[in-house]
Amino acid sequence: MPTLNASSLAKSYPIADGELVVLREATLQLERGESAAIVGPSGSGKSTLLSILGTLETPSTGTYELGGAAPFSLSEPELAKFRSRQVGFIFQDHHLLPQCSVLENVLVPMLADGAAGSADVERAEQLLDRVGLAERRHHRPAQLSGGERQRAAIARALLREPTLLLADEPTGNLDRHTADAIVDLLLELQAERNAILVAVTHSEPLAARLQQRHTLNDGRLERQ
Repeated sequence: MPTLNASSLAKSYPIADGELVVLREATLQLERGESAAIVGPSGSGKSTLLSILGTLETPSTGTYELGGAAPFSLSEPELAKFRSRQVGFIFQDHHLLPQCSVLENVLVPMLADGAAGSADVERAEQLLDRVGLAERRHHRPAQLSGGERQRAAIARALLREPTLLLADEPTGNLDRHTADAIVDLLLELQAERNAILVAVTHSEPLAARLQQRHTLNDGRLERQ
């Protein structure tokens, strides 16, 4: 069975006169080390699909397994622990904590276990060195460029060696030169760690570099 196995995922929300269908049919299968781009117009359900794959939202129907586990069968505390250990998130707007240093931001995923240990700090510093931010680790996010903030976000997403990396418009706020460098780095680190990468993007250059390409339109996911 594929490491990531999503079958016939659908998502709807109740509204006053019935229901709002956001996702109608999404099937996606990926092995470790593989990557997929999800493209489509705004409002087509891309972010909803990413939220389900990241276990932030529960599908209305369909099945989902990651690494042999069925996360939506877990209790809420177990699901939060699963998410923390198995999924890394990279967002367009970074979501770095402004009051924390770059190093502290990278260590945020360890809060699910209570606190970061010395081995966690060492791993975070190694990642910051790998993404070119070793000398900036004590800076606040406001002191970084957009590309540097995205590098910090990538390091944070990789801290726990997740099975799945989810990227939501990771180059959306960057100029072309910086975006190309971020994509190079992201793909290098994904390959090194044999992780699965799923990226929602409007960027054709990014989509072209991923192994699979899927279009989501009117809630339906189709492989191209």
